[in-house]
Amino acid sequence: MRMLRSALAMSSVLALGLTACSTSATTTSSAPAPAETSASSSAPAESSAPAESSAPAEGDIPMGDGTQTIYLVSKGFQHRFWQAVKQGAEQAGEEFNYKVEFVGPENEQAVTQQLDQLRTALQSQPAAIGFAALDSGAAGPVLEEIQAANIPIIAFDSGVDSDIPLTTVSTDNRAAAAEAAKNMAELIGNEGTVGLVCHDQTSATGKQRCEGFQEWMQENAPDVKLLEPQYAFEVGLAANTAKAIIQANPDIAGIYGSNEASAIGTLQGAVESGADVVVVGFDSGKAQLDAIRNGDMAGAITQSPVKMGYETVVAAIKAIDGQELPKVIDSGFAWYDATNIDDPEIAANLYE
Repeated sequence: MRMLRSALAMSSVLALGLTACSTSATTTSSAPAPAETSASSSAPAESSAPAESSAPAEGDIPMGDGTQTIYLVSKGFQHRFWQAVKQGAEQAGEEFNYKVEFVGPENEQAVTQQLDQLRTALQSQPAAIGFAALDSGAAGPVLEEIQAANIPIIAFDSGVDSDIPLTTVSTDNRAAAAEAAKNMAELIGNEGTVGLVCHDQTSATGKQRCEGFQEWMQENAPDVKLLEPQYAFEVGLAANTAKAIIQANPDIAGIYGSNEASAIGTLQGAVESGADVVVVGFDSGKAQLDAIRNGDMAGAITQSPVKMGYETVVAAIKAIDGQELPKVIDSGFAWYDATNIDDPEIAANLYE
């Protein structure tokens, strides 16, 4: 595989805000500071201590009585990312004395199963619901039912085509993908053919991670020939897709995989093809971390999944309390490679 052409310095990106929180353990003493900033802000606000009175000041996080449930419907458990989100959600629930129910479908194509889980959440009449949509448009009717039941709903990871969610807790996926494109361009000397293996075409996350990469390249790297994106949601399919891209473009310089499965599959396909291709990914997981440490994968974008889960529950608690929320709560991202993978601020956001 092509080695890194230079040691890339840590890119200037949004603050992750998880310096005291690791994905390996859940403790209330190391909770990440809840963020109330929009995606344009550079650092999350610090957590306020719960007010002693029954009417907390704006921005404070009131303690629950231990009986109320916040129900989170994720995109699944097939990627370790969602296990880390669950950890952060349960951490916030424990800290603020709320029950947390965390579910997800069998895979990220199981839209119908996820909608059934969202209906089950509604039927259980929780205090609030968090929802990471697999299909940004399909959930509309169920969201309307949730709104009619006066249950606050918080979107996380992916937005939905609806104004019903009170806020969206998410990575700025378009900006994160642009950061991946910027690093890819530097790694290939700002010229050559680049392919994309994107993980889905329906969720806001999937679309933004593909479009953000394309847009940056088109605007900033005129000598890079960008191929049309191909789609693969699991490792084996991504490997076959990468091999097909390489076979059709023997001069290819790099391929980008937009999530853990597509990145690892892309790397597998490149290795099996014997091609000298720069592979840039998104997310982490043990296979990606090992590949970056040994130089097979050039680098990747990490999110902050523990913080995402934590902030989703905190936003739900504030919504239950009637507090206003910003339109977006940014959970942060950063580029990592062999030069900074073990830096504390990066390592805290990597999950195996």
